[in-house]
Formats: sequence, structure tokens, C-alpha cells
Amino acid sequence: MNMSYYQLPPEKLGEGAKLPIVKLGDSGEVFYELAAEMVQEISANNAQGRKTVFICPVGPVGQYPIFVRLVNRDRVTLKNCWFINMDEYLTDEGEWIDKSSPLSFRGFMDREVYGKIDPELCMPEEQRVFPAPKNLSRIPELIEQLGGVDVAFGGIGITGHLAFNEPQPELSPEEFAKLQTRVLDIAPETRATNCVGDLGGALEAMPKKCVTVGISEILSARKLRLAVFRDWHRAVCRRAAYGDITAAFPVTLAQNHPDARLYVNANASQQPF
Repeated sequence: MNMSYYQLPPEKLGEGAKLPIVKLGDSGEVFYELAAEMVQEISANNAQGRKTVFICPVGPVGQYPIFVRLVNRDRVTLKNCWFINMDEYLTDEGEWIDKSSPLSFRGFMDREVYGKIDPELCMPEEQRVFPAPKNLSRIPELIEQLGGVDVAFGGIGITGHLAFNEPQPELSPEEFAKLQTRVLDIAPETRATNCVGDLGGALEAMPKKCVTVGISEILSARKLRLAVFRDWHRAVCRRAAYGDITAAFPVTLAQNHPDARLYVNANASQQPF
């Protein structure tokens, strides 16, 4: 296996990349780019009388305080917006974890996004959508009804996952690209990585299951905007942009997207080893 891309120094990162890379400074610059693109897309669609449909992550999240501030300051109405969140943790019984849990993505969006936007500007609750484990067909059906997704925003996991689309190396890239919203077991590597940042290393307290929008829904978005900033993203962003397309590292499928962009901060730009 050719892994020479791990030896790319920061100044060479992006040259010849199969997934376009935008190198920025600190994480704040990355978050601002995401927030600004959200506002610009919504404003342009509002001006044309069109709806806006986003697939939104909870990770990265640094864009949301900036987004909220810009929306409130510039009086950008979200009444014709649909935010489809990528995923949510599930209990062992396959139900959403309680919204009051610090791990709940639903709780985060309520507290830090919808709850901080002027109610006169915020979209109705029915336009704040999460994949539901008992109604898996809703997301792809809704996206079709709405005429597609304008922009899918997201990060990249340690296993190369987008949302919680964990690797399935037994599938071809073409087979993997067709996978829609579903319930999954979270990979051990993902649980370990997430528990460090979210639970102070309490691995046994991390959920084992999730519900996630499919890679199909993500790749069908007209634009795909990804962002990385952690130490371990130094390797992840290089494999994402230069590695072979494979279901063993799902983000590599984004290399085939017609309008994808990967924002990388100065930390993640550093050479892994």
C-alpha cells in the first residue's frame, strides 16, 4: 500500500490533491468559512425565493456561534430553511439517547443553535430534522421532496467516516455510495476517539449504536464542505485527499464529488510523522 502522502510537508499539502484542500490558519478561520458559506447560501436562496436544505453536523461545531451571530445581526430569515442533522447516538435498545444527555446532538442543536436564534428568524420545528431509528426512509424521502440538498457540511472521523458511515471494506466504493440512512454499530476506534473529547476518556459510557444519514444522501448534495483541525486529522486529511477511493476509508469517496472542498487548519496541515 502506497502511504507516501503521509510524508507530505505542510507547504506541499493540497498540490495534486484529488479532494480540493483549502489551507487556513487557526480553527477560527475554518469555522468562519463554514458559517459564512451557510449564511451566503441561505441569503442567495432567500433572494431568489428558493428554499435552502443543509445536512449539518455536530462536530465540527465551532461554526455555529458565528452562524448564530451573523443570522441575528444581519436579520437573515431561516423560515425557508431545512436543517437535516447527520446523526444521533442511540441507546442499546435502539432509541435516541435522551435529549438532556451532554452527548445528544439533538440537545446541542436546541441549546446552541435554534435556542440562540431570534425566534422571528428561526425555522419552524418541523424543519429541524434528525434521522429517526424507527423511520429510516424519512430522510431520503424528504430530500427528494425538497429537491435535493444544497450543501452537506461535516467533519471526518478517525476511520474516515462521514457522519457515522463507518468503513465497510467488504463493499465496493459503488456499493458503499448507495447506502442510505440506517442504524449502525459505532466502530471501536470512533468510540475511543470520541470519548476522549466528549467524556474525559470514559469509554464504557460511550454509546455503542447510532443512527446516521447515509453516504448516499451526503454525496448527493450539490456542494460538500468538510473541515478538519485536530492532531490526528494530519493523517486523515492526507488519506482523504490522496488515498485510493475505498469503502475502507469512506471520505475518499468525496474525491468523486463535483463540488467538494476540505478546509484544513494550520495544525492539521502539519506532517503526521
